[in-house]
Amino acid sequence: MEIFISTFLKIFFLMTPFFVLTMFLTITQDATIGQRKALAIKVTISVTIISLILLFFGKYIFSIFGITLDAFRIGAGALLFLTAVDLVKGTEHSSKVGHKDISQVAVVPLSIPMIIGPGTTGILLVMGATFDNTSSMFMGSLSLLLAVLSIGLMLYTSSFLEKIIGKHGLQVISKITGLILAALSAQIVFTGIKNFLGL
Repeated sequence: MEIFISTFLKIFFLMTPFFVLTMFLTITQDATIGQRKALAIKVTISVTIISLILLFFGKYIFSIFGITLDAFRIGAGALLFLTAVDLVKGTEHSSKVGHKDISQVAVVPLSIPMIIGPGTTGILLVMGATFDNTSSMFMGSLSLLLAVLSIGLMLYTSSFLEKIIGKHGLQVISKITGLILAALSAQIVFTGIKNFLGL
């Protein structure tokens, strides 16, 4: 159970939920509550499909390109660190919906690259490649699905959360998430370097 909770929290924070919520509210600021809910469902479905593909086919990507797991750990950790820096700095992504169909932003930019960015992609590939039995694969998949559904629920109730937390509150939480991601990325890089050097 501890491993399951740990994996769930790791994936949940990797997907930078509070940053995504802030961007979701910015993109849909001219949309109705019904449009926001419909968009949240589409985003949840697309993120689920994309993340499961990355999780289960990661090992084959490694074998095709001849990439070692530790080399990918180092690269993914570095990309994740850049994401963390953006969160702490509060980098803005200007992408209002305007007059176009709001459903067009479900996959890009909301699913990719906001929720599943380079860092998240790398970690999902690494996680999938480390599955050594059916039990670990089941627990990892369940943790991933729960994390995606949690973010989907946040987006679905975004109008309500906006009233409670406020935009400034979301920005503060995003910065805290960035600090957590920075520490997590450092740990991933250190693990990759340690294994690569055989220490």
